[in-house]
Amino acid sequence: MPSYTALYRKFRPRTFDEVRGQEVIVETLKNQIKAGRIGHAYLFVGTRGTGKTTVAKIMARAVNCLSPADGSPCGECATCRAISDGSALNIIELDAASNNGVDDVRRIIDEIDYSPAIGRYRVYIIDEVHMFSAGAFNALLKTLEEPPEHVIFILATTETAKIPVTILSRCQRYDFRRISLDEIKSRLAEVAKSEGIEATDDAIDYIARSADGAMRDGLSLLDRCAAFHFGEKLTLDMALDVLGAVEVRVYGALLDSIISGNVSEALEQIAAAVADGRDLTQYVGDFIWFLRNLMLIHAAGDASHLLDVSEEDRTFLLGESEKISIDVLIRYIRIFSDLSSKIRYSTQKRVMVETAIIRLMRPQAEGSGSDVDARLAALEDRCDRGEKKINDTLIRISDAAKNGIPVSAGMGEQTPSAEQDAEKEERTRRIARALPEEVKEALPRMPEIIMSVSNTPLRAALNTCEFMVDQSGEIVVHTNSTYFTDAEPALNAQHMSEIGDAAARVTGKEITFRLETGSAGRSDLASAGDIMSVLGIEGMEILEEETGPVTEE
Repeated sequence: MPSYTALYRKFRPRTFDEVRGQEVIVETLKNQIKAGRIGHAYLFVGTRGTGKTTVAKIMARAVNCLSPADGSPCGECATCRAISDGSALNIIELDAASNNGVDDVRRIIDEIDYSPAIGRYRVYIIDEVHMFSAGAFNALLKTLEEPPEHVIFILATTETAKIPVTILSRCQRYDFRRISLDEIKSRLAEVAKSEGIEATDDAIDYIARSADGAMRDGLSLLDRCAAFHFGEKLTLDMALDVLGAVEVRVYGALLDSIISGNVSEALEQIAAAVADGRDLTQYVGDFIWFLRNLMLIHAAGDASHLLDVSEEDRTFLLGESEKISIDVLIRYIRIFSDLSSKIRYSTQKRVMVETAIIRLMRPQAEGSGSDVDARLAALEDRCDRGEKKINDTLIRISDAAKNGIPVSAGMGEQTPSAEQDAEKEERTRRIARALPEEVKEALPRMPEIIMSVSNTPLRAALNTCEFMVDQSGEIVVHTNSTYFTDAEPALNAQHMSEIGDAAARVTGKEITFRLETGSAGRSDLASAGDIMSVLGIEGMEILEEETGPVTEE
């Protein structure tokens, strides 16, 4: 029984016309071959699976073909057949990952003076050339500059930065771009049809996106999915199951947990992914892509043409993008991109993912000079989401006072006055009567005062606080929240001074604010909401007690 040939090998292009996604490079090389202007050294640069080695092999056949067709090898002549079946000795491939020493280069130098047995050129294809040692590069340098006329060097690499500039300057450089999603989808559909693989459009689409611009990866993933579900019609759910992928809503739930600061819930989602057999390397990559889509929506507005997602998923992403700012998104992408570059070869993938998740929620844990900006960005994001809530709540309290509607100590949660405790009512009335006029004037204007606080993180923190009033006329900022102790230094007297300055700007009067933590409900305090309710309902009674009856004209 003949051995099985992987799809990426079986459908490797044999001519330039079959190469997808590299039209500019292909056309340039074809023109050189047709015009007889063939260089002596080429450098092919690009990420994995974009066609560097494939194009190098096609070119090696084309320059030796006895009757090339439009610059491509004919595939029929004696030279083409000899190269295809491996009997030709003038096409030499070298993997620099395992043959990277000076001795390996010297063997090449010793051979190049011999003319090819068949064809016109000896072609040396050196893959992963950036793996050469410094000595190997130096040994190759002179030969690469002035090789014999019958020798062509084609160097391929994924990391140009590791190649000496002396080598770069002696080569014609061609940059292979990532292959577009549409081109990969089209090729996968052709291959599936040719192989009798039934697949839905959304399954092909997902496999193409998972290939991340690499045609070889796309064919390998299709091969893997088809093998697992052999004889069945390949659906999106099957592809998700085989590739260990996660749906966009799962990532949305993870992001919601991160935004809310729920560490336990976020880590439980990672544990569920591991239990389901998800590949954490791909999990990280897909989450980065999810964050990227949210970032594009923020930056480009209607970015539907850039998202490559279904209409249903696009609507979901639009909703998610409203929960987070672009600055926080960029920080999240930076942290996970750093994780993506390290996790592939780690033996502790889960620990690395969990650490990254905690870093997202606790910027102060990063311990770098940039964490101040990150913490501020997170606070500003929370402020953006909280300012409307503060404003709406305080305006509602102000309206309640004007209209005589009772308001609870929760600053906005309206409850029937009949349910209030009699002792609490009496205390509130007593404190309300004793308040200085400037405090009575300031309470309905608290929305303006808070919004005029110049310290953005402080404005965000005030969303977690309750405002109380004591008999001396001080407004007490009361908090049980750990928000500031987790993300910033604790609230302090300086912060109270900043609120007082804001009140002075708004009312023109000096108002004192005092910070208290711990349990609320002390006998000498009343909530600002209750005070305003009493003033709204009984303001006329209090005024009459102090100045006598007020009569209408």
